[in-house]
Amino acid sequence: MVRKVHDLESGDNSSEVPSSVSNSAIVPQVRELPSETTLLTNIQTYFSDKKVQIPETKDEGFSFRKLWAFTGPGFLMSIAYLDPGNIESDLKSGSVAQYKLLWILLSATLLGLMMQRLAARLGVVTGLHLAEMCYRQYKKVPRVLLWLMIEIAIIGSDMQEVIGTAVALYLLSNKWIAIWQGVLITIVDTFTFLFLDKYGLRKLELVFGTLITVMGVSFGYEYVISKPNHYELFQGMFTPWCKNCDHRALLQAVGIVGAVIMPHNLYLHSALVKSREIDRTKPSKIRDANLYFFIEAAIALAVSFVINVFVVSVFAHGMYHTTNRELRDVCMKNPSINATIFPDNDEYVDADLYKSGIFLGCTYGLAALYVWGVGILAAGQSSTMTGTYAGQFSMEGFLNLQWPRWKRVLFTRSIAIIPTFCLAFFSNIDDLTGMNDLLNAIMSLQLPFATIPTIAFTSNPQIMGEFVNGWLNKLAAILLSIVVIGINTFFVTQTVQDLSLAWPWLVLVCIIGVLYLLFCIYLVLHMAVSMGWDSLLKYDFVNNFVIGPVNSSLSVQPINYSSESLEVTA
Repeated sequence: MVRKVHDLESGDNSSEVPSSVSNSAIVPQVRELPSETTLLTNIQTYFSDKKVQIPETKDEGFSFRKLWAFTGPGFLMSIAYLDPGNIESDLKSGSVAQYKLLWILLSATLLGLMMQRLAARLGVVTGLHLAEMCYRQYKKVPRVLLWLMIEIAIIGSDMQEVIGTAVALYLLSNKWIAIWQGVLITIVDTFTFLFLDKYGLRKLELVFGTLITVMGVSFGYEYVISKPNHYELFQGMFTPWCKNCDHRALLQAVGIVGAVIMPHNLYLHSALVKSREIDRTKPSKIRDANLYFFIEAAIALAVSFVINVFVVSVFAHGMYHTTNRELRDVCMKNPSINATIFPDNDEYVDADLYKSGIFLGCTYGLAALYVWGVGILAAGQSSTMTGTYAGQFSMEGFLNLQWPRWKRVLFTRSIAIIPTFCLAFFSNIDDLTGMNDLLNAIMSLQLPFATIPTIAFTSNPQIMGEFVNGWLNKLAAILLSIVVIGINTFFVTQTVQDLSLAWPWLVLVCIIGVLYLLFCIYLVLHMAVSMGWDSLLKYDFVNNFVIGPVNSSLSVQPINYSSESLEVTA
């Protein structure tokens, strides 16, 4: 017989015990240590029954065998740094500001590493991923709002993957596969990837590692043949300034942050680390896991950063301050490529995934065009499955609801494909690829809904125990939150000004903006309480609406905090 003795959501500490059972009979019962499989509806993460075992080593020091066992989650996570949206952001950065925004790319990658480290630590220490922790820490309304925001981010990312794959097929087939047909093909290829699960987790990680290698080779090839200026490259990477940059470059800098730090990626990474068998009853094992996961994530993001630099450099060298007429004249020399994609005018080229491929084909030969297409295809395909897993973890955690992955894929991809297909069918390729800018902006707006909960939970000693964030981490995290919200506020303000909206639309945007800021403030208040700002508890609003379902007086150790309700077996 199983009885619930403590419900964290309701705050009811009473035991649901039949009167026929005395208290003395209950006391000696053994309390089961909860885990990620003891949720309200007994949901199991897809790899919970086939975790990777960590080898025991005689030496206390660093072990490459252990690092290899922990290798996988970080590289799957790093794919979000290489999706088609990132690639388009990179090439636009190079064409608009040459190498001058590379320091923004480097800073965003380092900030991303810091946040990924916190997300991974949360999963390692508690045995719960970020969405599961949100289910336990936030009240129902903010929890559902958070889920909706993350779903928007996941669907936006999926739209970028659809666009990237469709453009790649269009390039590789020499326009034989129309853009709208490529959009429909992405439905089939997504379900094909689901069958990889049957071959085991490590083989799945190997496939993604192969796709990253394909991207590295493809974009590295373009880098080598373009021969960019290395002095200017490193100057742009380590000089935190953008001299003589215009309004376009400023907006592109904001877009880089949104493209690199993906909100749903924090939810994904915190869940992927659960794929390793870690003994959470031993702090030394947790420390080992935290260390090796951080090393692996740092290596993976270093690889992704180098690949992103390849892309920026190619187009910084070849498309910066280049006019449409100049590229049209170059393409006219190659009869196998349609030069009319570039108008006969003196405006600077508005780079996108498709035009960039044509530019490479005109400048460096057809081989460069096809290699570019292969790289974009690998970026789109690799991002497809990680987005699927992020969506699955998000739904399971926030709603305590489990769907089969094929339903989850159908749900996400259907919502992503409908607007993308309509735009591809009824409009032109410029409008389709230009959508990536809007989607990157949406990603940037969703960032606080992943970063603030991550900071709040990892700064809460009730949750993390001895692995709680130190003051330096807390300070850096707070500054990051301020910067992200500030960037988003600036971006929305500039976008609204550029659109010159009619007053009814302007009023609607203002209302949405105010609600956005209020929700961010709400999350910041929760984060402040989690960090130990107890003076806020004297306010009724904080006590009634901000403090989560878990009573702050509960002394919960990380190894014991893994389920919605504790259960006693009799």
